[in-house]
Amino acid sequence: MTSASFCSKEEIASLTAQALLEIEAVHFRPEEPYTLTSGLKSPVYIDCRKLISYPRIRSNLMDFAVANLYRGAGFEQFDAVAGGETAGIPFAAWIAERMGLPMQYVRKKPKGFGRDAQIEGDIFDGQRILLVEDLTTDGGSKLKFAEAIRNTGATVGHTLVVFFYDIFEHARPTLQDAGLELHYLATWRDVLAEARKSGKFDDATLEQVQQFIDDPLAWSAERGGVIPK
Repeated sequence: MTSASFCSKEEIASLTAQALLEIEAVHFRPEEPYTLTSGLKSPVYIDCRKLISYPRIRSNLMDFAVANLYRGAGFEQFDAVAGGETAGIPFAAWIAERMGLPMQYVRKKPKGFGRDAQIEGDIFDGQRILLVEDLTTDGGSKLKFAEAIRNTGATVGHTLVVFFYDIFEHARPTLQDAGLELHYLATWRDVLAEARKSGKFDDATLEQVQQFIDDPLAWSAERGGVIPK
């Protein structure tokens, strides 16, 4: 049992947020907003892929993730771990190693040649799969990966991410309706709380981030962002 087992969910969220800020995986840029895949304008951007370059931090975060899974899902609920292409693959490997489970990875679509496989690794009927990615915004990509897994006859009822935006109302219901329970370490509210404590950001920037978190669609629309249908 690791020290992560004794941390509360709140402590895990705070420490995860601190780690992401420390390695500069978090970016605040309200004066020149980022454009998300959906077309939304955003003053915030997070790159969880930077964690692969920080072994001490990523090791602790993976311990946190497994501790959260054991608490939220149980100890013997999974037969294998599948990583979503591409950012989820290294995280799935680290989680699978800690849980002593086989691993697969899932492509966004079949590769189009050879076996035309969408999933690599052994997967079989009835196998209980944990789907892992680096983050989720509105949960959309999880549905496609889950569908690919279920098409093999395997089951998937849980998905794990390091970071959950947790600012879009439909995200949780979308995943729940698809039969997926979401497990995560930290959200934008956790990051903003730690950013305020750090003293590294000016008040005007933090206020813009707060406004976006409170109402991302309105913040985006005021800056010419596309409103998703």
